[in-house]
Amino acid sequence: MKESTYKLFETASLEEITEILDTELQTRNESPIWREKVVPFATAILSVLIPLRDTNKLFNPEGQKVDTLSPELFFAWSDFVSLKSLFFKVKDVELNTLASYLHQNGVDVKNESLDFPIATYNLHQGVSNVIKSLL
Repeated sequence: MKESTYKLFETASLEEITEILDTELQTRNESPIWREKVVPFATAILSVLIPLRDTNKLFNPEGQKVDTLSPELFFAWSDFVSLKSLFFKVKDVELNTLASYLHQNGVDVKNESLDFPIATYNLHQGVSNVIKSLL
């Protein structure tokens, strides 16, 4: 991972990070399916992680406090099961963007115990891999 990527996650806004991802997608001429999926997925995750970063309330999927928003933390939460759990764990952050994204991808945002289709999980593993290749 490039040093600039770490600085980006430490300080940049949601818009700055997603703009870089979008630019990289266009530069690398990725398949249209990835262009449709990467930015909304990253936006959903970062819409929660950036406010947590800015209020010094970051934690990892295991529940341990984390001091810095890093690409590794982003990818830990990009696991779709972890992302779903993030929605139900966070209380003091606006969750509308994440809720909308999860709902569009078959997650019941009212009942944590309900599962989602395995195809959704597999697709998001692919989206995460594309994001890794961009950063």
